[in-house]
Amino acid sequence: MMGKESVRKRLESEQGMSYTEFTYQLLQGYDFLYLFEKEGINVQIGGSDQWGNITAGTELIRKVLQAEGVYGLTFPLLLKNDGTKFGKSEEGAIWLAPSMLSPYKFYQYFFNVPDADVIKFLKVLTFLDLEEIDSLETDMKRPGYVPNTAQRRLAEEVTRFVHGDEGLQEALRATEALRPGAETKLDWKAIEGIAEDLPSYSLPYDEVLNTSVVDLCVLSGLLESKSAARRLLKQGGLYLNNCRVDTESKIEADDIVDGKVLLLSAGKKNKVVVRIS
Repeated sequence: MMGKESVRKRLESEQGMSYTEFTYQLLQGYDFLYLFEKEGINVQIGGSDQWGNITAGTELIRKVLQAEGVYGLTFPLLLKNDGTKFGKSEEGAIWLAPSMLSPYKFYQYFFNVPDADVIKFLKVLTFLDLEEIDSLETDMKRPGYVPNTAQRRLAEEVTRFVHGDEGLQEALRATEALRPGAETKLDWKAIEGIAEDLPSYSLPYDEVLNTSVVDLCVLSGLLESKSAARRLLKQGGLYLNNCRVDTESKIEADDIVDGKVLLLSAGKKNKVVVRIS
């Protein structure tokens, strides 16, 4: 193990290498030996970062069983633009199970990938023809290109593949409902459908009614101070139920969607659901 360049570099680095990580290849190597001997499995496939663990298995098989005909196959890791990989140990992991990550959040992740990543992801993660992907790449360089057109196609294709047409439609409805200034009329079901993906705060009805929008922004935790709320209001970035707030008005009964919830937005992405208890 000490002879492997990858191990030696890690041990010589400032970060070092934990004992668990160092000995992981022993476990994976023995797994390969067991599967080869008991099940006749002679090929192990993994990401390029698993090369050392895979070859530990092929070497172990040759030494212990004096057997040949075992192979390792690796493929390049799918890396984000910052060089980090996708994975459950990484921040912002992209889960496939809707119980771990809703179709809406799944869609939004791919809708918001940088331009530098979108073409690569279209080629790797979708079944679109390369001619269509090349066309999208060409369009991105043309004047008048609508931002996120390629990202929208990526998000739609990958969400449909993972969550089906129903999941994609759910994500599209939530995206439209959450867009500040959207013409889509919000109802309680629409807000509840996206509530699990947003911060939420519960307040008694009497505390919400006749409270100023500025005060509610602070009470709900959307903004840190009244001055920040007033500044955003003047800049045109404060929304109540997707409608821009132009004055420091008070919450009325008609503002509470179906008498149950409010949706406050500071800009396009910072939102909070206020539940009426």
